[in-house]
Amino acid sequence: MELYVNDEKIDVELENEKTVGDVLTAFEAECARTNATTVSIFVDGESVTAEDFDRVAAKPLEPDTKINLGVVSQQAVEDAFREQKQQCLKISEELKQLPAKFQSGKDREANRIITALADLVNNICHTASISALFPQKFGTVTIDGKNFAGFFADFSPVLKDFEQAIESKDTVLLGDLAEYEISPRLESLADALEV
Repeated sequence: MELYVNDEKIDVELENEKTVGDVLTAFEAECARTNATTVSIFVDGESVTAEDFDRVAAKPLEPDTKINLGVVSQQAVEDAFREQKQQCLKISEELKQLPAKFQSGKDREANRIITALADLVNNICHTASISALFPQKFGTVTIDGKNFAGFFADFSPVLKDFEQAIESKDTVLLGDLAEYEISPRLESLADALEV
């Protein structure tokens, strides 16, 4: 049997494991001990869904059985939030300069800031969804008194207005939204990401 975790081959000694399910059970116990969780399972190249789990788990282990597990750790989520906190602070400051960038013809720099903002929001949404796998650690995170879902529900209309201002090339509205709406929210988000 070959075991891979996040596409990296792991040396493993089988003890009493006879089936795929035995290996998965032993691995999940190890994950629980190290504050990690399995987010995907592939056995012999086949993605194992909840509906397929019992059938695949009953398969006997063969010398050529290949198990590939996607795993996320609480520490990885913490590290991602810590990095995103720094990005929030940096982009928040850059957004305050956005009107000046447009007014002085530095459109390329302004567009880089806008792209960085879009990437950051996307990354934070992804990390926030993964953090739900560790409710004991991240379940109490609040941004201005709201959980992630509530915060982004309020933030989304502002981002849509920002996107429309970009499309219509309304640099005055872009600047106002960047400086007075988005930048303060990023600062609040950065405060909350101190986990």
